[in-house]
Amino acid sequence: MTDTTTISPMARLAAPLLRFRQWQASGVFLALVLLVLALSLATPNFLTPYNLSVVARQASFVGLVALGQTLVLLIGGIDLSVGAAAGLSAIIGSLMLTSGGIHPYAVLPLTAAFGLGLGLINGFFVATLRLNPFIVTLASWEIFAGLTLVVTEGYPIRPLGEQFRVFGQGSVYGVPVPVLIFIAAGALLAYVLRMTRFGRDIYAVGGNREAATLVGIRAARVEFMVFGLAGLFAALAGILYASRMDSGQPSVGEGWLMGAITAAIIGGTSLRGGQGTIAGTILGALLMAVLGNGIVLLNVSGFWERVIIGIVVLVAILVDLFRRK
Repeated sequence: MTDTTTISPMARLAAPLLRFRQWQASGVFLALVLLVLALSLATPNFLTPYNLSVVARQASFVGLVALGQTLVLLIGGIDLSVGAAAGLSAIIGSLMLTSGGIHPYAVLPLTAAFGLGLGLINGFFVATLRLNPFIVTLASWEIFAGLTLVVTEGYPIRPLGEQFRVFGQGSVYGVPVPVLIFIAAGALLAYVLRMTRFGRDIYAVGGNREAATLVGIRAARVEFMVFGLAGLFAALAGILYASRMDSGQPSVGEGWLMGAITAAIIGGTSLRGGQGTIAGTILGALLMAVLGNGIVLLNVSGFWERVIIGIVVLVAILVDLFRRK
């Protein structure tokens, strides 16, 4: 029998380090810490409370979309329509306020429900008709984006009212409301994936759909619901951003797709399905927000931002490839 008193201090130190190394999101966590340290040394404005709140708020918008995208990636799919779904949902939510006379507090859940419906449309074609998710969501991306322009004719819908602005501009004890919603959504999804049958079914379907079906998992239902949830989180991000800007902009959601996919992948979610965590996606969203903020603070041309993000995506895909091998 081993005497625990004989364990050396080095062994006690190595144990948590080994557990950290085995953590799927350890790489993105270290990258985030190094980036924060570098920016705090490069510019004195980075660690100011105002700037940190801006970073956290920006991370919450893309992060909410990334949470839904993570679920889709876990089942081995992809959803290219989330940015357009966020934009269309933001417009519909804005119309509820300005033209529909809906109470501001009811707009958030109603808009989320509308986004759920958009996602379930994708889920029907993918899960029930067994169409390729890339093609389906590419088509719905164009449809949702086109409907946004049809409804708005290219003009923003504003103002949305002071009572509604609290969701995007307000804070609780200094923490922005969108950040609180993002954290709550992430915690709920983490619990679902780890502690519920539905969460286990998502990993099983992503790992091997045929084997999951053979053991009694209704793979089509899992896929159907996952695409619905992706639409819901995209809609939630869109309407929160509209609240932040006090305006339903037709351009809401543009550029969010790439950020959401990148946040999920660099957070440890595999493009092949069956592997990934919500914690990793949250860290990935923070990393992307810090990177974008650093580009602004360092006065780097905004044209380079897309180049840098593209490089990050390629690196993330290569990391995923080597991780799977």
